[in-house]
Amino acid sequence: MESEIIIRKARRDDIPFVHALIRELAEFEEAPLEVELTAAQLEQDCFGTKSIIEIIVADRNGEILGTAMFYEKYSTWKGRGVHLEDFIVKSSERRKGIGKLLFEEVIRIAKNRNYARMEWQVLDWNASAISFYKKYNAGLTNEWLDGRLTRNQIQD
Repeated sequence: MESEIIIRKARRDDIPFVHALIRELAEFEEAPLEVELTAAQLEQDCFGTKSIIEIIVADRNGEILGTAMFYEKYSTWKGRGVHLEDFIVKSSERRKGIGKLLFEEVIRIAKNRNYARMEWQVLDWNASAISFYKKYNAGLTNEWLDGRLTRNQIQD
C-alpha cells in the first residue's frame, strides 16, 4: 500500500530538495544553465527576515515529491492576489495527482486569504501543463507580453 501524500509548508531542511526540483525543471525546459539561484539564497528568500516567497511541498514519508512556490502580488485594479511562480513534480512522480494536490492547495490558500486572483505563466509549448490548467477553467491569454530586464541590464 502506497503511503499518503501530505501537502505542507516547507521547512528549512526541505530547501535542498526544493532546489533540486528547480534544477530538474530547468533541465525539462532545456535551460539548465539559467539557474543562478542557490539553495542558500532560496532558504533566505523563504525563511529570512525579509522573506518574499512561500513554499509548500508534497511529502510522502519524508521524501519531497513536488513543490509549489508563490508570493503575494498586487493589482492596481483588483488588489491583493497570488502569483504561482512555479509548481514542480519530480519527473518520476508525474501523472499521479501530485500536481493537482499542490495546485489546489495554492487555490485554497488564495481563497482563505480572499485574494482577488491567482496568476501564473505557462510556456506555450507545454501542452500537458496547458491541458492541466484548462481542467480548472483557467483563463489563458496571450494579450500580455512579458517584460524583463536581466541582472546585467539592471546594473547597466
